[in-house]
Amino acid sequence: MATGAPRVDLPTIEDENRPFWDAARQGRFLIARCASCGRAHHYPRPFCPFCWSEEVSWEDASGQATLYTYSTVFVNDLHPFAERIPYVAALVDLAEGPRVMTNIIDVDPADLRIGMPLTVAYRELTDEITAPVFRPASAAAGS
Repeated sequence: MATGAPRVDLPTIEDENRPFWDAARQGRFLIARCASCGRAHHYPRPFCPFCWSEEVSWEDASGQATLYTYSTVFVNDLHPFAERIPYVAALVDLAEGPRVMTNIIDVDPADLRIGMPLTVAYRELTDEITAPVFRPASAAAGS
């Protein structure tokens, strides 16, 4: 892949989700909670997907999650994914309730188990953008 190829792994940062990405750069994982129905949700958006209220505020999540499902990716020619293979794409259930799409790091994919406890970690994508990813909670405890 040619140097300077467009990055397809970068999020679109807008006013509505900027607090989430700013917090990730600081090593904090935010979720949104609705003041009307009390439910937490993720991905970042300015309204509640359950009751459509706009009474949504940010809160720090615990960073704890459980592996719901995953797939190990062995082939991806897009930049910068080719340099990361194999990598694990996953859905995880946050302790606060929302299900999140992410990557799992610091583990041999053969050691992954549905239901295993995970904890948040952070991957710097650029000088300005850091993405939350997850690792096995046992790996985080040993670091």
